[in-house]
Amino acid sequence: MSKPIVAIVGRQNVGKSTLLNRVAGKPIAIVEDLPGTTRDRILANVSWQEVEFTLVDTSGLELRPQSTVAQGVKEQVELAINEADIIIFLVDVRDGVVPSDREIADMLRRTSKPIVLVANKVDNAKLEAEVIEFYELGLGEPLAISAYHGRGTAELLDRIIALLPVPSVVEAEPEVMKVAIVGRPNVGKSMLLNALLSEERTIVDDTPGTTRDAIDTPLDFDGQSVLLIDTAGIRRRGRLGRGVERYSVIRALRAIDRANVVLLVLDATEPATAQDMHVAGYIQQAVKGIVVVVNKWDLVADKGITEYNRHIRRQLKFMPYAPVLYISAKYGQEVDKIMPQVCQVYQERLKRVPTAEINSVVQQAIASHNLPRIGSKQLKIFYATQTEVNPPTFVFFVNDAKLIHFSYQRYLENKLRQSFGFIGNPFRLVFKTRGESC
Repeated sequence: MSKPIVAIVGRQNVGKSTLLNRVAGKPIAIVEDLPGTTRDRILANVSWQEVEFTLVDTSGLELRPQSTVAQGVKEQVELAINEADIIIFLVDVRDGVVPSDREIADMLRRTSKPIVLVANKVDNAKLEAEVIEFYELGLGEPLAISAYHGRGTAELLDRIIALLPVPSVVEAEPEVMKVAIVGRPNVGKSMLLNALLSEERTIVDDTPGTTRDAIDTPLDFDGQSVLLIDTAGIRRRGRLGRGVERYSVIRALRAIDRANVVLLVLDATEPATAQDMHVAGYIQQAVKGIVVVVNKWDLVADKGITEYNRHIRRQLKFMPYAPVLYISAKYGQEVDKIMPQVCQVYQERLKRVPTAEINSVVQQAIASHNLPRIGSKQLKIFYATQTEVNPPTFVFFVNDAKLIHFSYQRYLENKLRQSFGFIGNPFRLVFKTRGESC
């Protein structure tokens, strides 16, 4: 299920970026860093009280832009508002209510979206008393915070999760395999979609950013119902352009969240970039199946696939389980290998391993490698079981979950993978102190 999206909206210099950085930062410790993962400045994945959502920063909003740049900013913010499930309207207590605040409030009331009115820069009790002025905006009770100092941000997060939509308990068409096609602009995602469908279903153009929306296309592959999701290119950090394409990244990340398997498309004519790794890291963080597709292989003069594959593996060392295919979407070369590989990854994602077999492998792993310890206390693993599929999730019951070290967790994952496969899929490994419930 897609993470809900919460957009921060307001005029310039009210502290929107400061608020995003505060909520996403280490002082609150609500965002976990994973190997190979990075987040663009405008986005942060947030977890609070075991509820996850994506927080989006927006540029300062001008409702009557006087320049092309300002018009582009206005379009950006409007798209972010349309995509959001909840809107944080941020105002500055030191400035009081200004005309542009009233205009933005009028616009937001027409959206029918839940709105949280937040007065920022409330650094002391005297300023807190002035927050009452913002009642005149007609958006309910204003919440007083100081994004810079972290004051009131916990209360803000509590209010957000209280307003988030309740996840649907009904799964629509669970038999449909959802496959998202993602990557940087102009790597050939739409051309790949057309090649998979054997028809011109989406616009193909050499101009980066041609596709702005996530496009859903049904496909029947050997009796398996498939939903192919083409997405806008995810631009590298610092290069998100003016206009609506800036927030097309939101839709691409939502497509990843919706998918079971993700095709990460790379350009064979360019070395794998840091942004490619950022996208791969997001796919891993979302615990999605992955197939790496190196497109434009026809343009590589020296077809040294062994060396190229070695380079890809070095870049994607945090996901050694990902299969890599070399194709030319333009000429249809090796495209026929993609869907069989995707189906294999999907079936592996649905695999369930008997508990007895899991514990046999775990006991062998324990016997081959000393368990970690902290001081005189050593980790003990009592037993393990697979609790979920799609994604594969394993729970280990131990004497003290705090004793598990990242390197030993990776060691156990490798042992499980060697024994049971799960090609193209990351695992969720959960360690619980004995007595805790699942």
